[in-house]
Amino acid sequence: MSAATPAPSSATKTSRRRSKAKKSGPSVSDLILKVLSSSEERGGVSLVALKKALSASGYDVVRNNSRIKLAVKRLVASGRLIQTKGTGASGSFKIGSKAATKPKKAKRKTAKKPAGAKKSPKKKRRNLRSSGKASETAAVKKTTRPKRAKRRASKSSKAKTAKK
Repeated sequence: MSAATPAPSSATKTSRRRSKAKKSGPSVSDLILKVLSSSEERGGVSLVALKKALSASGYDVVRNNSRIKLAVKRLVASGRLIQTKGTGASGSFKIGSKAATKPKKAKRKTAKKPAGAKKSPKKKRRNLRSSGKASETAAVKKTTRPKRAKRRASKSSKAKTAKK
């Protein structure tokens, strides 16, 4: 009926995953901070006004809506933004005290211990239960309630109730 087509070999297949080129330019958080620093609103800038300002500066707000919300939440958590109204990513925001002094990423230098230094010995845990207490608690746990006897209706009583 129809000729069988040969299956493509693994060498001829192209990988479907393509590496995405990293975008150059400021991050979403930097754009948000720039918009808020240029604002002169006393009560802060609402999320809607923030999105309008971002779209006016050329940022695709519709496509990156979730990124904007995550960036706002992250900035509030770090203290670079202060949320004046609302909860989560909604409400009004203004620049916090930490925004002026950006923390720079610096590698920590750990002090190396001298080769001859020994580690402190680990303390052994004491057994909190003494042998007498352990047997008492085991005895208490082993005592159980007596089992209740199951009530069974005899065949004759079932027959009597069925006749009525």
